[in-house]
Amino acid sequence: MRSWSSSAARRDRRRRRRAAVSRLDSFIRRLMAQRACLERAAELIRDLPGPVLELGLGNGRTYDHLREILPERQIYVFERMAAAHPDSMPPAEFFIVGEVREMLPAMWDRLPAPAALAHMDLATGDAMASQRLAAEVAPLLLPLLRPNAILVSEPALELPGLIALPLPGGVREGRYHMYRVG
Repeated sequence: MRSWSSSAARRDRRRRRRAAVSRLDSFIRRLMAQRACLERAAELIRDLPGPVLELGLGNGRTYDHLREILPERQIYVFERMAAAHPDSMPPAEFFIVGEVREMLPAMWDRLPAPAALAHMDLATGDAMASQRLAAEVAPLLLPLLRPNAILVSEPALELPGLIALPLPGGVREGRYHMYRVG
C-alpha cells in the first residue's frame, strides 16, 4: 500500500519537472522572442531611413536574419573578433572589429547616416555581467541612432530618451525589450 507522503512527493516531483524549463527550451524561447522583436522592429522602421547596427555577431544567425528581413539596408556589425559561420559574415566595409566600448565612439563621425535600428546582443553568458555591459554600451550607442529609431535588446535598459515599446504577441514580458529613441 502506498503512503500518502510518497504519492504526494511523486506529484510534487512531477509538478516541478513540468514547471522547470530546460536550458534548450529557454534558448529556443529567447531566439523566438528575438526573432519576433526584430521582425516587429523591421516593420516599425519601414519608412525610416538609415542603416542597421548589430552589436554582437556571435555565429552570425541574427545578422543573417537581419539581411533577410531588411535586404535593402546597410548592416554594420560590431564584434570583438570574427568567429561566425563564413556564410554569415558581413562584408569587410560593414564589419567593425574591436572592443564595442571603443568602436562605437569611433563611429560617431564615420557612420554615413544615423541608424534606424540597433540590435544589442552582447551576451556574456553571465546575466549580471551582460546587464552591466549593456548599461555601459547603451549611452555610447544612442548618438548613432536617429530620432524614432528602434533599439532591441535582451537586457533591459534605463536611459533618458528611450521609450519602452510593447512587445510582439507571444513574447513574455522581460524576455526581450524594445525601445523607441525619443
